Amino acid sequence: MTNPFDHGGSVFAIARRLEAPPEELLDFSASINPLGPAPGVCEAVCSSLSLSVHYPDRESLELRRSLARLHGVDADNIIIANGSTELIYLLPRMLPGKRGLIVAPAFTEYARALERAGWETEYLLLSPGDDFSLSMEGLRQRLSLGVDALFLCNPANPTGALLPLSVVREVYGMCRGAGTFLVLDEAFMDFCEEESAKGLIAGNGGGIVLRSMTKFYAIPGLRLGYAVASAGIIERCGRAMEPWSVNTPAQIAGVASLADAGYRERTIRFVREQRQSLCDGLALMPGLKPFPAAANYLLVEMGNGMTAADLRDRLLHRKMIIRDCSNYTGLDSRFFRVAVRTAEENNRLLRAMEEI
Repeated sequence: MTNPFDHGGSVFAIARRLEAPPEELLDFSASINPLGPAPGVCEAVCSSLSLSVHYPDRESLELRRSLARLHGVDADNIIIANGSTELIYLLPRMLPGKRGLIVAPAFTEYARALERAGWETEYLLLSPGDDFSLSMEGLRQRLSLGVDALFLCNPANPTGALLPLSVVREVYGMCRGAGTFLVLDEAFMDFCEEESAKGLIAGNGGGIVLRSMTKFYAIPGLRLGYAVASAGIIERCGRAMEPWSVNTPAQIAGVASLADAGYRERTIRFVREQRQSLCDGLALMPGLKPFPAAANYLLVEMGNGMTAADLRDRLLHRKMIIRDCSNYTGLDSRFFRVAVRTAEENNRLLRAMEEI
């Protein structure tokens, strides 16, 4: 059995543990768009079920074309996957080399994917003392020692820190000079699209940009992600992937999600406002330090003697779930993460934390 607290979003497992209906739980552990799916998505998914008598389109061509229009790249620069996690596990199997470097704290599946493929995993640890800023000289030194692949998340998960495109461009140049393949995870970049390196990497080799449609578009149960890279790298990924991994309802949901430009604008504005309000509320509590963030979640450091696991367990009694971040490399029992939800839900969390 897996530990339901190893990841965020384990609402069904936690509901079973609490013997409570999942809909009674308020889940701050999974960073999903609080507005829910875009209008028309649920109807489109229901309508698509009649197509389930056929195999899914292995090329996901309609969705790739929709994403290509959105991002200003060619459809040949995009591959669709069963969530970006499928690509995280695919890349170590298809890339040459056996030595990977992870900029940490980071999504725990990078290390698991590398380990499963027999890679040696190392970490470049960023410090909470300077808000997890990236030392370019430190990275340059590590790359000079010989690294086959660099895993970098931007905005970072779980810290929320954002590297400007100019910095990512420099990182990419350093990787190319060192012969290091750059795996750039932009799972939360929809909230700050102007800083995406998709165009830079799609026009060159030596790197890939991973993207998710489950967070921003609020469809994690359908499992949908994609990658942007040069046509040659995309072709190699396609040859290495298992067939029919993306089902028809997921593909249809992706196309429907992209059709509403107003939904994107509303989401970005809403999350920005609610993130600031939640951050302000947390900062007012003695002993709590929320870190600056560019996505729809906040990492918080506790300095009041309580551990994140303590807080998590006490909030569970109130049917609220937060993400204990102590299992992230580079963090410890003082750190937890909360998703940005609606104003009413955020205020409920703040009131519960004040009482605790």
